[in-house]
Amino acid sequence: MIPKYNEIEIPVLKELQNGKVMRAKDLREPLAKYFQLTEEELLARHPSGNIEIFLDRILWALSYLFIAGLVEKPQRGDYKISEKGLSMLSSCTDEEIIEFVKGKVSARRSQKATSHKQTNSSSEMKEEDEQTPEEGLLDSYDRIKKNIQSQILTTILSKKPQEFERLVVQLLQTLGYGGEVKNSGIVTKLSNDGGIDGVIKEDIFGFNHISIQAKRYALDNKVGRNEVQSFVGAVAGTPSKKGVFITTSDFSKGAIDFVESLNGTPTIILINGQQLTEYIYDYGFGLQTEKVLKVMKMDMDFWDAMDNE
Repeated sequence: MIPKYNEIEIPVLKELQNGKVMRAKDLREPLAKYFQLTEEELLARHPSGNIEIFLDRILWALSYLFIAGLVEKPQRGDYKISEKGLSMLSSCTDEEIIEFVKGKVSARRSQKATSHKQTNSSSEMKEEDEQTPEEGLLDSYDRIKKNIQSQILTTILSKKPQEFERLVVQLLQTLGYGGEVKNSGIVTKLSNDGGIDGVIKEDIFGFNHISIQAKRYALDNKVGRNEVQSFVGAVAGTPSKKGVFITTSDFSKGAIDFVESLNGTPTIILINGQQLTEYIYDYGFGLQTEKVLKVMKMDMDFWDAMDNE
């Protein structure tokens, strides 16, 4: 498991205690060995893809050690242990050093607004303290996203089933299915849908198309094998033999196992409520952009081209 930045602080100090000047990238390999990280863990990146998670946490550990006065920066990007750091390594326990750094960093931070209420549990606060600012930002984004996804499902469940059928047809078109085909999405008539709620035409003449089944179910009402099996039978009778079953709830294990046993004949895709709201959110379907945050990082090539003092 990739260690938190505060778990990296002491090993960083011990790597620097010989007095050498090192950069974050120089610490990457010895610390990876210390924590026995796998190659996959070592190369894992944040969802943004900008930087490796482990290297990012090393950088934040160094930053906080610098704020606490335990390391110095002879020049930009270089780190060296300070006299204070050497003194604390020899006279303090690891826990005492970590608490010292935490206290210094807390003193430097501006007081947080009332977004974190006093009712927050100690475990929640501890988890926050273990995150780097970028991880905290990503965690906040994830909480906002999940809240909106919950609102999406609640709103869908408040609409008529026919509206859900129209919605999923439009969503598949938004995802790119139907391409440039005019009027590619069709919602079938209720009286004669043959077990198929909608169709996406993939060519002008409709030789290739995707059959759609849409079930607007309460969250605790899973779609069972029998319903999926009926849909598979309907799709098997179409020329393309391709179908998408979408529900606001989830699928039973029996339904999932049945689809997996088909081995692509016909080809059936199951999309549950979680996946549905993921698509809606990620493609901005029926949503508006409220705010865009632009996170910058240093262009190291630009700054390294300048002469140092």
